[in-house]
Amino acid sequence: MTAVLALLSSLFWGSSDFMGGLLTKRLPALLVVAISQVAGFIAIVAVALVTEEWRADTGYVPWAIVAGLVGASGMVVFYRALATGTMGVVAPISGLSGLVPLTAGLLAGERFTPLSAAGAVAIGVGVLLASGPELSAEAGWRPLGLAVLAALLFGITLLAIARGSEYSAVMTMTGMRVAQLAVFGPLALLLVRRTRPDLHAVRSAVPLIAVIGILDVAANLSYGIAAELGPLVVVAVLGSLYPVVTAVLAAIVLHERLRGIQYAGVVAAIGGLMLMTAA
Repeated sequence: MTAVLALLSSLFWGSSDFMGGLLTKRLPALLVVAISQVAGFIAIVAVALVTEEWRADTGYVPWAIVAGLVGASGMVVFYRALATGTMGVVAPISGLSGLVPLTAGLLAGERFTPLSAAGAVAIGVGVLLASGPELSAEAGWRPLGLAVLAALLFGITLLAIARGSEYSAVMTMTGMRVAQLAVFGPLALLLVRRTRPDLHAVRSAVPLIAVIGILDVAANLSYGIAAELGPLVVVAVLGSLYPVVTAVLAAIVLHERLRGIQYAGVVAAIGGLMLMTAA
């Protein structure tokens, strides 16, 4: 069950990133993020009420706040990196966020079997290659530094989600969304006042943006429950496959031709997944 939930989190994150990438080509990224956070908040509150998880031990609160604020900061840094650099450089680096919870798991005494360790290495290489790294791009140090910072912030967010989920995965997600809305809400309102985006285009995109928010919540929740049930080292690796999902969706839906290095990445990631599930 741990592996299935971790893989589901990658599937949900990869799908959310793919849809978000499509929408941010015609709408401000900050606005898309803010609206998706509102949709995600409504969804997770409904889950909390139905499951009565709101009665859970409040030990999740500090972790939820950390996950929300650090995650929001990571999004801002990530978009800034994309604005100043090249996607083929920024995306692979930011996709290394799983190294933070992986390291935390190893420091806590969790270990891989030899077979699963080989699978983890193959998945890590596969994720990097599937992101389509532009090894010869002249990106400059600033976007590279921002990408590394975004990866670190996203990694801390994943670790905080895992720790908060030890008390309640649902309430960790709820508190996380409250914290993120506190950050993105005012920023989105300021953006609307300054840029005055096409409101008709925004309204027509709201259903799709809502799906992005719900997928993001589902990914976080799946990841949190997986981390609660099984070893964090396994969850961190399997939960980091989302760039592969995004690349495959782009090839299937948009008929984008994957580069040779991306095909190699997909094959490596699948091979690594087979090794880890066989271990």
